Amino acid sequence: MTEPTTLSLDLGERSYDILVGKDLIRAAARYISPLLHQPRVIIVSDNNVAPVWLEPLTDSLDQAGIKSQAIILPAGEQSKNFTQLDTLVSEILGLGIERKTTLVALGGGVIGDITGFAAAITLRGIDFIQIPTSLLAQVDSSVGGKTGINTAHGKNLIGAFYQPRLVLADTDALGTLPRRQLLAGYAEVVKYGLIDDPDFFAWCENNAPALLDGDPDALGFAVHKSCQAKARIVSADERETGQRALLNLGHTFGHALEAEVGYGDKLLHGEAIGIGMVMAFELSNRIGLCDQGEVGRIRAHFEAVGLKTSLDGLADSSWSADQLISHMSKDKKVDAGSIAFILARGIGKSFVSREVSMADVKVTLERALDRF
Repeated sequence: MTEPTTLSLDLGERSYDILVGKDLIRAAARYISPLLHQPRVIIVSDNNVAPVWLEPLTDSLDQAGIKSQAIILPAGEQSKNFTQLDTLVSEILGLGIERKTTLVALGGGVIGDITGFAAAITLRGIDFIQIPTSLLAQVDSSVGGKTGINTAHGKNLIGAFYQPRLVLADTDALGTLPRRQLLAGYAEVVKYGLIDDPDFFAWCENNAPALLDGDPDALGFAVHKSCQAKARIVSADERETGQRALLNLGHTFGHALEAEVGYGDKLLHGEAIGIGMVMAFELSNRIGLCDQGEVGRIRAHFEAVGLKTSLDGLADSSWSADQLISHMSKDKKVDAGSIAFILARGIGKSFVSREVSMADVKVTLERALDRF
C-alpha cells in the first residue's frame, strides 16, 4: 500500500491530521485505532454510499477488534434537517453509547455535516471522524469543523463549530461517483485557485479533463492542494471572524439559489457555488474591481468542463432578484443587517466586503435572470 500524504490542521489541542491517498477505507482501522478511547464506533452513512463502502470499512475495523454498528440515512441534501437529526441522535442514543464512543461519518458533505453536528450535541460532545467519499466533501466540507443542518429559512443556519479527530480522504472512493457529483465537487476545487492561488487555477484549466476522467494523480493532487489551502486558512481563523470568510466565495449567491429551489437534486451545492462564483466575479466587474476578461476566462473554463454558469434551465418566471436578495438577508454571515460578499480584483485576488451596494447586486441578479 502506498503511504498517504498527511496534512495537519493546527488548532492547538484540537489539531488533527488530514490523510489523502488510495485504499484508505480498507485500511481505516490502522489510522482510527490510535484515536479511540474504546474499541467501538458508530458509523453514519447513507443509502448510496453504504452499499459500496460500509463493508470494506467494517471489515478493517473487525480485523482490528473494533466493534462497529451502522446507521443509514436517506441520501441527499433533504436529510440535513431537524427531522433527520432527531432520528439520528435517537438512534445513536438507542445503541447505548458512552462519552468515549466515537462516531464515524462515511459519506459526502451531508453525512459529514449532520454526523458532526450530532457528535457536537450528543452527551454534550463526543468524538467523530470524517471519511468523506465525495470530491466536494474531501476538498471542503470534511475539513474545518463546520457542522449543521438546513432550515426553511436558509442553509446551515443551525449548527456548531466542532472539529473531527481525523479526516481520511480516500481518493479511490471518487471512482464510484457519478460525473455530475464529481463536477459539483470540482467547483469547490477551482474555488481555491480563484481565492488566492492563480497558479492553481491555471493548473485546473490544464488538468481538469484528466481529473474529471478519474486520473488518480490529478485527483490526488487536487484533493491534497485543496485540503492544504483550507487547513492553512482554518488554522488562522477557525471561527470565521476574518480570513476564513474567503472560503465563502460564491456562497452568498449560491446559497440563495439553493434556497430558491428548496435544496433538492435540481441544484447540487457545488453547482450552485459554481454559478455563484461567476456571479461574484460579474459583480466585481460591474463595480470596477476586475477586468471582464477575467470573468470570461472563468466562465469559459466552467463551460468547457460542463459546469453551469447561468440560470438557464434552473430559473423560471416566478424568480426575482428581490426574492434572491431576501434569501441572502437570512444568511448566517449577515452582520448588523450587512450582507457579506466575497469580491475579487482578479483571479486569485479575492477579499471580503460588507460595503457592496445592493443596487449593484440586484442588477447582477437581474442580468442573470434575463439570460435564461
